[in-house]
Amino acid sequence: MAIHNEAKKGEIAKVVLMPGDPLRAKYIAENFLEEAKLINRTRNMFGFTGTYKGKEITVMASGMGMPSMGIYSYELYQFYDVESIIRIGSCGSYVEDLDLLDIVLVNESYTTGNFAENMSGEKCDTVLASRDLNERIEETAKEQNMKCVKTNVACTECFDAYMIHPEEYVKRLPKNKNITCSEMEAFALFYTAKMVGKKAACLLTVVDSNCKKEELTTEQREKSLNDMIKLALETAVKI
Repeated sequence: MAIHNEAKKGEIAKVVLMPGDPLRAKYIAENFLEEAKLINRTRNMFGFTGTYKGKEITVMASGMGMPSMGIYSYELYQFYDVESIIRIGSCGSYVEDLDLLDIVLVNESYTTGNFAENMSGEKCDTVLASRDLNERIEETAKEQNMKCVKTNVACTECFDAYMIHPEEYVKRLPKNKNITCSEMEAFALFYTAKMVGKKAACLLTVVDSNCKKEELTTEQREKSLNDMIKLALETAVKI
């Protein structure tokens, strides 16, 4: 029985899109889904199930950080028979090649944290997204004529804008990992999916740039991610 989700069995689709922000989940449900029904409001972590082009899809918030993502993704996989979760979120860029509003598809997520060791006892700092889901996302991006950059990310335990010495954190990242940006949930999602034998992917939109010193406003972060949302929904239809 799920502790953090009030949805009844059968009210959550096999495919779930997971933004971090509950209000972004509400925005997606109201603007993209048909006949969307509120299925969870426990802790205001809103979840909605509706249809997109006839496909039943759930969109539910994960909250911020690996612990929150770990809780909600585990419950979705284990208690609601969810097969695939696509995280749709935001990231900060570390490289000149990425511009604001670029869409990033995560190949692998690296962390300096201890999520994996705490969950299973395994010392693991890197975990891959589902190859199958990533291939479907890439195919859909080509069909929709959308630019989608496949890359590796750092999954941080602190919001990098609030780190005392963010440049020191970036220097500690392994050069051979080819990390181009950071976010805060992908590692927990990918590792949880790995542990329970399910699928996970992560699409991100660049909302700030470390090297260019640029960033979107709070309102832009909430509502200017429509291309990424559409890409995730168009992919979900095929899963």
